[in-house]
Amino acid sequence: MSSFTAQCPATPDLHSYQTTDFWFSDGNIVLLAGTVAFKVHRGQLVRHSDVFHDMFSLPQPDASEAGQGLIDGCQWVELHDDPSDVLHLLRALYDGLYFTKPTAGDFCSISAVLRLSNKYLIEHLRQRCLVRLEADWPTTLVGWDKREQQATTDGRYNPREHFAHPVLVIQLAEELNLEHILPSAFYDLSRYGPRKIAAGATTMPHLLPATLAKFKARAGGASGPHDPLRLSRGDLRATFVGREASQRFLAGFIERELSGRAISANCANRHHAAGHHCRESYYFIMLNLLRSVSGIASGRDADPLFSLSQAVDMLSRTDFSDGTKQCGLRICASCKEDFAVSVAKARREAWDLIPVWFALKSDPTAAAQEKEVKA
Repeated sequence: MSSFTAQCPATPDLHSYQTTDFWFSDGNIVLLAGTVAFKVHRGQLVRHSDVFHDMFSLPQPDASEAGQGLIDGCQWVELHDDPSDVLHLLRALYDGLYFTKPTAGDFCSISAVLRLSNKYLIEHLRQRCLVRLEADWPTTLVGWDKREQQATTDGRYNPREHFAHPVLVIQLAEELNLEHILPSAFYDLSRYGPRKIAAGATTMPHLLPATLAKFKARAGGASGPHDPLRLSRGDLRATFVGREASQRFLAGFIERELSGRAISANCANRHHAAGHHCRESYYFIMLNLLRSVSGIASGRDADPLFSLSQAVDMLSRTDFSDGTKQCGLRICASCKEDFAVSVAKARREAWDLIPVWFALKSDPTAAAQEKEVKA
């Protein structure tokens, strides 16, 4: 496997390497990664990694016969990996991988361990990383709503405290072929304003320069140590196109479900000015959605899933003002229920369309229409 070089004749000088707390006096194998050396236990590597198991199962020639010297009395292996990734992997192997209170800063260890557990076939660590990533970047609407609730503390929405910048996640997902988390990452990013989307990620949680350089090279942007990490041109275009599609979806919902919406068949206000209170309530909700009042206040003015949830929340709020006192909407229970059903259906439709919006999946409706035209 090209990921490591074993039994090289030229023995490196240990003084040229930095060491970490993973330098055990009773260790029996030295790992060299970049400019960092780790003296660890061969059994620990073999026990968890199929790749290391196979490598160390091969008959090993005597070091003096092979022309290879020892490092601190041990055989050595050169790993062509970022030393930061190797350090995080060793911590996970020796100490376990735990996230007591998930934060955005966990992304550094998650990405490192996932990258190397995938490479060296350490399945239990790979699965633990995937479980955490899928919780942060869900594949279901229920999971997304739970994630958004987690990012809201005391009424303040701040996803970057809890979850890594979506540009970082998009880069990792594309590197490791994790296509299933891309829709939620692109959607999260699209909720920023266009200028902020184009600016990319300016804060990278503890990522070493080598990892950042690799991400930046993949995106094709400026690769200086202080340059932000930006999307590739194709991903940037997909984000803007998806953002526009999400706004068209919300505009379509407003036109279809709120503009001139009919009262329900069992409307309790039907005989009072032909359901005036319910119609007025629909109009009020429509104005708020058009103005994106709640979205702008929380930094989510391009978030149809949130806007639709807010539309339902307005049905039971009592903190509106009629100019003299606080009050709620005077909509009847039947019209409330009808509208809530429409919103729930629209949110499910929006979630299913997210991969289409960001060109991650073809539009089945468009494909069917094209087929009809050709026929």
